[in-house]
Amino acid sequence: MEIDKKPPVDDTINEKDVQIGTITDLDEGELFLRQHGYNQEAIQALLDDEPRNKALVRKVDLVLLPLLSGTYMLQYIDKSALAYSAVFDLLPSTNMSSEQYSWLASIFYFAYLVSEYPWNMLAQKTKLAKVVSGNIIAWGSMLMITAACSSFTGMAICRFLLGVFEAPITPCFMMMIGMWYTRAQQPFRAGVFYSCNGLGAMVGGILTYGIGQIDTIAVWRAIYLILGGITLVWGIVMLFFLPDDVISSKRFTLDEKALLIGRGRLGQTGIINHQIKWYQIREALMDPQVWILFLFTLLNEVVNGGIASFGKLIIKGLTDDSATAVALGIPFGGFQIFYILGGTYLASRVKNFRTVVMFVYLMPTIVGASLLWKLDHEKYRIGVLFGYYIIGAYVCSLVLALQMPATNLGGYTKRTTSVAFVFFAYCAGNIIGPHAFLAEEAPIYQTGVKLILSCSSAQAALAVLLRFMLARRNKQRDAAATAIGQVESSIAQSAGADLTDFENPNFRYVL
Repeated sequence: MEIDKKPPVDDTINEKDVQIGTITDLDEGELFLRQHGYNQEAIQALLDDEPRNKALVRKVDLVLLPLLSGTYMLQYIDKSALAYSAVFDLLPSTNMSSEQYSWLASIFYFAYLVSEYPWNMLAQKTKLAKVVSGNIIAWGSMLMITAACSSFTGMAICRFLLGVFEAPITPCFMMMIGMWYTRAQQPFRAGVFYSCNGLGAMVGGILTYGIGQIDTIAVWRAIYLILGGITLVWGIVMLFFLPDDVISSKRFTLDEKALLIGRGRLGQTGIINHQIKWYQIREALMDPQVWILFLFTLLNEVVNGGIASFGKLIIKGLTDDSATAVALGIPFGGFQIFYILGGTYLASRVKNFRTVVMFVYLMPTIVGASLLWKLDHEKYRIGVLFGYYIIGAYVCSLVLALQMPATNLGGYTKRTTSVAFVFFAYCAGNIIGPHAFLAEEAPIYQTGVKLILSCSSAQAALAVLLRFMLARRNKQRDAAATAIGQVESSIAQSAGADLTDFENPNFRYVL
């Protein structure tokens, strides 16, 4: 990237960072500071201004969170359109079998799997918000097209393309949260937009219940047409109002941008770098932390794949009325909001508490799955329903696991690669999960429920392993820093460089 001709204010640029007028190894936030004359003293003065910091965080919240939250609510409702339609007249209208329905759930995540990393690379190289907004418009359009399908083949094609267009949303949102907030603030902000899955479950249930009263066209077609139209309009709103990054946003002053970059420096993770660095990709794939998060997310989404696709059919087994089954599913969303906001708030407020929350919030899932498995679904309908409501606590653990790569790794390319890699597991788990729910075992689905118990128990062990590994890394780095004597200027210098956590001895992991 070309730099301004005026000399940099800070003279701590390494020789390797300057090559014929081009700075290659600095984070672009650091370049912005140097080009506009912000030295370390000026940044520290901004960071010490507590009222200014609080006002800026409120402004970022108002600009960013409503857009992310609204998108996430619609994404959940749109992904659930298949499940809502199955409760009504989708299967007989399209002559689909239960096995074909299971494949529709998986096809979506096959598309996710192949599309996610290319979208992520495009978002890094170009404009992140424009990639997101364009895909929202495309997936809304695809929902409306789905209403014209009359067979499994047509549904499968539309479902695949829907997965292609939804693939970049969550990884890009996690990178946005990592860009705009400090590490301490990131879990709760990620929880705010992710909890809109729960809000989506509630709003989607109410909306679908109302659509279910339509008798002029097939209910499932009306579901896809109405939801697709809403999403299409929302995508246009996002196109105009979602900022691409801190540096290019027109809603913030120079001082506000400098302060946001300075706050990003505190965690040694940087803000943004459009240059793809292949060695950081290799390092991401060799990092045990990334692999633990990969396995954790894989197991989590095996659980989610089953619950998302068959949860409403479990409820339908408790009542003979389709509309009542949809209505009984609404509290599930409320429970998810409670779990996600409660858990991510604790993770943000209590230092090094994230892996503890990841562990604890798997316990209700284990209890809920046990109730679904062991209780008689005819005699203890309320107990079964309660088990279904509390089983969704695992989503809080997922939010923290998905947010961890953007928070807990250095180097922009390493972070984007790790976020994408963990989302590969997200896709694979959702592909696997629905196939453990066997049609002949309805409405209890014993095999699927036993798989949920196994996966959530293994996740709990992985959360403990992750905590011990990160604590050990921090202890080793603290000992090394004490031995050589850590210099404050070197900490500031490394914060401005696009270094990975392995390269940067000043980097500390959050637990």
